[in-house]
Amino acid sequence: MDPYLEANQTNWNERVPIHTASEFYDVDGWLANQRGPRPREIEALGDVSGLDLVHLQCHFGLDTLAFARAGARVTGLDFSHPAILEARQLAERAGLADRAQFVEANVLEAAAALAPATFDIVYVSLGALCWLPSVKRWAAQVAALLRPGGRLYLHDGHPLAWALADDDVRIQHTYFEERDPYVDDFDATYADGEARLSNTRTYEWNHSLGEIINALLEPGLRIDRLTEHDWTVWQRYPWLVEIGRHQWAVPEGMPRMPLTFTLLASRPASV
Repeated sequence: MDPYLEANQTNWNERVPIHTASEFYDVDGWLANQRGPRPREIEALGDVSGLDLVHLQCHFGLDTLAFARAGARVTGLDFSHPAILEARQLAERAGLADRAQFVEANVLEAAAALAPATFDIVYVSLGALCWLPSVKRWAAQVAALLRPGGRLYLHDGHPLAWALADDDVRIQHTYFEERDPYVDDFDATYADGEARLSNTRTYEWNHSLGEIINALLEPGLRIDRLTEHDWTVWQRYPWLVEIGRHQWAVPEGMPRMPLTFTLLASRPASV
């Protein structure tokens, strides 16, 4: 594995027990309340009953299994061995193991790892693309995994927000994909500000909206909708204010800016 991705893998391995125990993910509440997909996901994707869905970079499978609760047959893929083990255990605890499987693999090799399977829906949730050095390689995997008529749901951090400095509203990092990654040394995680990581170094890449869209168009996918949101799901910057559960936005008096985006794409059905 690329040494950058190997370092990221080590960091994410260490995050797994912190995240499964965190209030942010609230695993016990999720199990008790039998929560399914978020309303915005249902609005975008409609009824998923009987459909085959793959969740790329699924972490420990909470969002994956939410779609199993909604009636889909789900596959989660992640490069973290501890995360995949937790996902399989969570599927058992939730009574969803009969329609959920989890595969340990690099997302940039997902099509080969899952072959010959293809899917009705490729689902990618927040905080995924920044860990990948090439959005074109990622888009090629998405295209290979989609059946004719299949759809991509992507909700991720906005590249403009990713480029901002941590302490104020100014551009500090590149807006575009670069060969060399942004290097970070941070000993905490978005899900728990108290727990400390020992494997702190990570490597990230930004990808502009244009780069993401063109990467999906190149293998023949169609862009169906792009929505930019003025909120995100955690306090990415200290100056964001909480406006609802898992919703943070710019405070009043500051100009609104895109913090996340949702992109829907599809593979045209065969004629």
